[in-house]
Amino acid sequence: MTQFLIDDAGWVQSAEVIRSPNFDARPDNARIKLIVVHGISLPPGEYGGGYIQEFFCNNLDPAAHGYFESICGMTVSAHCLIERDGSLLQFVSFLDRAWHAGESEWRGVPNVNDYGLGIELVNLNDGQDPYPEAQYQSLVKLCQALAHKHNISTEDIVGHYHIAPGRKTDPRGLDVNKLRQDVAAG
Repeated sequence: MTQFLIDDAGWVQSAEVIRSPNFDARPDNARIKLIVVHGISLPPGEYGGGYIQEFFCNNLDPAAHGYFESICGMTVSAHCLIERDGSLLQFVSFLDRAWHAGESEWRGVPNVNDYGLGIELVNLNDGQDPYPEAQYQSLVKLCQALAHKHNISTEDIVGHYHIAPGRKTDPRGLDVNKLRQDVAAG
């Protein structure tokens, strides 16, 4: 797999771009310094259907599944989504603030969306379903590119549960320490 190239506007050159309206500008004094990895499936426990993309773009049909009624009014996004086959979709420029972290804090600094980058992995998030190698390798390569571009320490690659303990548990089953080691090795 080749390296991901990120342009000066904050877009991965090889990613499929699906622009989400759910973003805004980072505060003027915010420096990008954190990568947050999430896990998602929509509906929960199922793969496919394009529902995650619809959700991030406010196009989710509440009638498509009973669960969607409870989330269709939410305005959330992530910078990127990595599919099970390793393909990369980008919704928000890395230079902008995606709405992925919610109420959050890292190392005593609140509002992770202000300084963090959100990467979603398509996974059942039950801790039992392994991450396919192609998906994991795309995650490693993307984290390497982002860490290099924004001078992010590998210790500042975290799971959602690190920044919202007690509220979030994703990405279950992902060994974040191994991810940090693999990113550092590249």
